[in-house]
Formats: sequence, C-alpha cells, structure tokens
Amino acid sequence: MDKLATLALFIRIVDRGSFSAAAADCGVSRPVATAAIKALEQRLGTRLLHRSTRHVRPTEEGATYYRRCVAILADLEDADRGASGDVAGLLRADVIGRLARMILLPALPDFLARHPALTVHLGEGERFVDLVREGVDCVVRAGKLPDSDMIVRSLGVMEEMTVASSAYLAQHGTPASPDDLDGHQMIGFVSSRTGQPLPLEFTCGEDVLEVSLPARLLVGGVDTYAEAARLGFGLVQVPRYSFAEDLARGTLIEVLPDFPPTPTPLSILYPSNRQLSPRVRVFVEWLMESIGSGLQHTVDKDR
Repeated sequence: MDKLATLALFIRIVDRGSFSAAAADCGVSRPVATAAIKALEQRLGTRLLHRSTRHVRPTEEGATYYRRCVAILADLEDADRGASGDVAGLLRADVIGRLARMILLPALPDFLARHPALTVHLGEGERFVDLVREGVDCVVRAGKLPDSDMIVRSLGVMEEMTVASSAYLAQHGTPASPDDLDGHQMIGFVSSRTGQPLPLEFTCGEDVLEVSLPARLLVGGVDTYAEAARLGFGLVQVPRYSFAEDLARGTLIEVLPDFPPTPTPLSILYPSNRQLSPRVRVFVEWLMESIGSGLQHTVDKDR
C-alpha cells in the first residue's frame, strides 16, 4: 500500500476499533491491512495500536498520530477539491428511512450530478449510532437528542398531526377536543431510548397536554406504526409530510387539527473530534437545503 492509503487505513482502524471492519471499508484483505500497519509502525519506530481479541485502540503515540493524519488527509482533500473543483470518495450517511425515500432520494440525482466523483452510501435507521465506531460520516435524526460530543445542526422542524382510519373513527367516534378522548385507544410507539410508549401530545393555546391512552398494540417501527393505524388499531401521531397520500386517499383521517402535536425537530449530527472533510461538508450543506425545501413542498402540496 502507498503512504496515503496506509494513513487512510490507520484512521479507519482507529475509527472502527477493528482491523477487519477497516480493511473491508478500504477494500483490502485483513492480512494486507495487518501487514501495512506493521510496516508503518516499523518505519515510525513506535507502537501505534493496542490490539486485543475484541478491540483495537490507539496508544498515546497512536492517538497523536491519528489526529495529525486526519488533518493531513482533510487538507489533501481540500487541496484536491481546489484543483479539480469537486469532491471525491465515499460518503456514509444514516437517515430516517421514510425521510430518505420521500425527500432525499428524489433530490439525490441533482446532488450526484453536481459531484460525479462522489459515491453515497445511504443507510436508514432510527437508533442513535456511534458514528466513529460504525464508520458513518453523519446521521439525520428526529426529536430531542441525548447529550453527546457530536456537532448538531438543525434541519428545521416536521409538522405533526393526529390521524386514525375511517373504520376506527366509525367505531369510536371522532373527538372534537382532547376532552373527548375517553374511550379511545392509541397505538403505542415505544421509544428506543426509554423503552416506554410515547404519550400523545396536543397543543392547547400556549400549553402542551400529554395524554397516554390505553394501547393494546405496542410497536417500535415507523412503518408498522403507520400500517397499524391504517388497519384501525388506534390513534397515532405522525409527521404530516409522510402521510399526504394517505390523507388524499382517505386511508387515514386527520383528527383534532386545532390541537396539533408539537413539531418535531430534525437534526444532522457529525463527529466533533475530527476535521470536517469537504465531501461531508457539501453533503451537510445539501441536506440543509433539500430537506428544508422538501418538507415545505410536501406540506404545501398537502394543503
């Protein structure tokens, strides 16, 4: 391996805490990765990594070398972009699945056309991933975020609404206010952070009322939550942009529109302990532009 490829491999090993994962990321075999790092340590005359059967972590010298390598490769990427006018390489992002399918994918061809040397690996999930350990450059998440040392930038807010199927409302009635919710049921969406179902929220003037209705069905996935609502299991609260087609078809009906849930903040997160690479920078800028306009367009079309 040449020197720059070895530096990139070393950074990936520290990020992933694994020779095997880093080797796969860099497109080389585990023996090649092991030999390259051994040669690097011999050339530098110092041990860079502590190795165990379960994990790999940098030595004190390795941590210092890692920080320098990150800065060097980021500067090189900046220099390459300045010379060629573009970014290159692989960018890994983890995005809420429905948001990816409805807003990002339709806008992605324009982004890729702007940056023909860039490849995007788009994962989807709701959980709070360890960006550095799992080799992800940035994630998009909804809701209130736990404290972390990551950089968080706001992408705006998602308007929420309360909906149910026509069959459910025919059986239980259509509430005119939160005071009419006695006898109603909700589908419990279980929080991945607390393990408990989230209460329903209703804005009443300047106050926010939280209501936990009986729930005979608890779910942990957004798609299951939505399908259960269509099948009449109970009331749910969902982002407005996600269910415009359901409203148009009548498979879901909005209830209590004068008492909406509080909007859900949407954020992009990326590590704070390393220099932001040009490819991540352009992706973050594009996300802030495309998600904001995409959410607004969907809401406007729905209305």
